[in-house]
Amino acid sequence: MPMDSPAKNIYQKLGHVQFCLKAPKSQYNKFGNYNYRNCEDIQEAAKPIMNEIGAALVISDDLVQVGDRFYIKATAKFIDTGSGESIENTAYAREELEKKGMDVSQVTGSTSSYARKYALNGLFCIDDTKDADTPQEPDKPAESGKTAKKKGQTAPLQNKPPQTAGKTDTKPVPNPQYINSQQINLLFMEIERTGIKEKVLLDAAHVDDLHKLTQPLYEGLMKRLKATPDKPKENYSDTVPPEDGDDSGLPWNTPAG
Repeated sequence: MPMDSPAKNIYQKLGHVQFCLKAPKSQYNKFGNYNYRNCEDIQEAAKPIMNEIGAALVISDDLVQVGDRFYIKATAKFIDTGSGESIENTAYAREELEKKGMDVSQVTGSTSSYARKYALNGLFCIDDTKDADTPQEPDKPAESGKTAKKKGQTAPLQNKPPQTAGKTDTKPVPNPQYINSQQINLLFMEIERTGIKEKVLLDAAHVDDLHKLTQPLYEGLMKRLKATPDKPKENYSDTVPPEDGDDSGLPWNTPAG
């Protein structure tokens, strides 16, 4: 039985869980040399808190098609067991066509876990932007200023800035910082709301994958998506949808950036 709690309505209960929840990064990736938390870590940390206040958590998956690609849409629903009210958050993750060392079912399961984790992150206000499973690659330490080279193998060329007499500029050329998974999820929520096709966004940003969007491009696309009205609700009783919709309207007639 749940214990007495000062939390009364569902928003107070959710706020209580968000404040009390501590989900340590108990998992370790040997290849990338970093700690991280997974979906199960968050669920296990949330269960005793929800039991105290009379709440439950339900997570579900849906397979959705965005453009010509398939995504797992995970929904995390926080339920007040007393009133029956609920609050939910969704997140998306794209299935890879193939992944080394995994069969098809394992790829789907891995994608589902990834989407569920970010649905829980959004619901419980957990910030994972510094985790290594975001698109940004972690910085790799230099090897004493030397390039590693195997016997009989030519060392790869490196980008070095031009040097001037008496002065050496050792500042590295910065790599582009791509948007993280939470920002990707926000884009897909806007795509679903507006009905704009993913290809329209890719063409506007001149990229072949939304994961390659830089921060300025992302902000420009989100600004234009926010200015786009909701897609009309389908009513098959008295209308027939066109065979080929035209996505060239509204704020998509100029390049992004």
